[in-house]
Amino acid sequence: MSVRTTSRDTSPRRGALALPVIAAAQLLMVMDGTIVTVGLPNIGRGLGMAEADLSWVLTSYSLAFGGLLLPAGRAGDLFGRRRLFRVGLVMFIGASLLGGLAPNGEVLIAARALQGITAAMIAPAALSLLADAFPAGPRRDKALGLYGAMGGLGSVVGLLLGGALTEYLGWRWIMFVNVPIALAILLGTTALPPGTRDRGGLDLPGGITATLGLVSLIYMINRVGGHGWGETLTIASAVTAAALLLVFVVIQRRARHPMLPSAVLADRGRLGATLIMFLMGGGMLATFYFLTLYMQAINHYPPMLTGVAYLPMAVSIGVGSGVIGPNLQAATSARTLTVTAMAVSALGMAWFSLLAPGQSPWVVLLPAQVVVGVGLGMGFVACTIAGVRGVARQQTGIASGLINTSQQVGGAFGLALLAGLATRVSSGRPPGTPAPEALTAGYTAGLLAGVVAYLTATLVATLTLTRREAEHSHEAVRLSAGINGSPQGS
Repeated sequence: MSVRTTSRDTSPRRGALALPVIAAAQLLMVMDGTIVTVGLPNIGRGLGMAEADLSWVLTSYSLAFGGLLLPAGRAGDLFGRRRLFRVGLVMFIGASLLGGLAPNGEVLIAARALQGITAAMIAPAALSLLADAFPAGPRRDKALGLYGAMGGLGSVVGLLLGGALTEYLGWRWIMFVNVPIALAILLGTTALPPGTRDRGGLDLPGGITATLGLVSLIYMINRVGGHGWGETLTIASAVTAAALLLVFVVIQRRARHPMLPSAVLADRGRLGATLIMFLMGGGMLATFYFLTLYMQAINHYPPMLTGVAYLPMAVSIGVGSGVIGPNLQAATSARTLTVTAMAVSALGMAWFSLLAPGQSPWVVLLPAQVVVGVGLGMGFVACTIAGVRGVARQQTGIASGLINTSQQVGGAFGLALLAGLATRVSSGRPPGTPAPEALTAGYTAGLLAGVVAYLTATLVATLTLTRREAEHSHEAVRLSAGINGSPQGS
């Protein structure tokens, strides 16, 4: 395998310019996964869409995004990360304009699918460019932590911004708002390094089987929520996904230039981080789903208030990822940080299980968000750093694609599983139970099941992550407190 290493400027100034561009791109991609959630009822009324079709506004994005992350990450390694990043941004702008101008539901769903395709191009390229912009060490860890935080913060920002735009400007601005943000990021790409390129060959069979297998898997998971595990198409999708992913594994073992090199999977800590990110993605997306339903269906919050109610989560994720996580990462070990993060997240989820109809938001809804947000923020720091640490520079695209894929698939799987549990609990309440109490019982059961996901993640961290007493010196602690002296890294 021949590798071309481009000249890299890893000076503090270069990194300080590149970091906000890369972080903003990741925030935008994740934000778009949830920004339409609060506005779905308005979208349905505006375009005359049946309620059963509204789920495709969300699903089309997640299918394309999650299904293409691995091949898109490898494409960045082969053809140039900054180039793929720019092309993806231009296409994303076009898809957002198409969605905002959509005359009917079919066009909107197609635009959302195109947004997902472009997000799959941008997200792994962004993480790889970040690794190129920062040399290994505490400055990179701080930058990676900020990037990882965008994976959680973006979902919250999407809910908050979606609620505000829907209420005050109309649902079409959920699409239009992407255009100025993406244009600003595109202009900022001059600050990005070209990135290291891998001159290995293209694994086309691996890319095709991985994409189709992941799309089938995510489709199956999404379908479970509305049709159950025993429905014919659900089973067919599961069998198709299993067969294609098995073929993908066989191809990778025999390919001269595998899309997923064995070196990327050789590290036990990286595999652990991937599984933990899967569990975190499932718990987090299910949390947003249940809390949004609780606020709107039970407490009758309007879209704007629903968005504002997520502010504690947004702020606490920022604190966990930008302050607490990097300092713990520098002073202790990956295992200690991750176990602490997942234990804190589990505690917050257990607190959420105490929600009740008509309850003051100051009792559970708001304070529990602070606890969960801090835990998730720390967890994203640990998993993002562990996911790309030690990977050859020319393979960081596929490694970052693997981390992003695990979060997307985990989110879809967790939501389907926990939503199904909530439905069974609600429908199983004794006859005569008031609807708000029955629904809330289902939501809290789903949230309590999220505790199991986070406790499982603590076990995975204990078994797979490093137990070195300290991965950096005390000087690294001081450096990791901020890049260029700023707690946000720029």
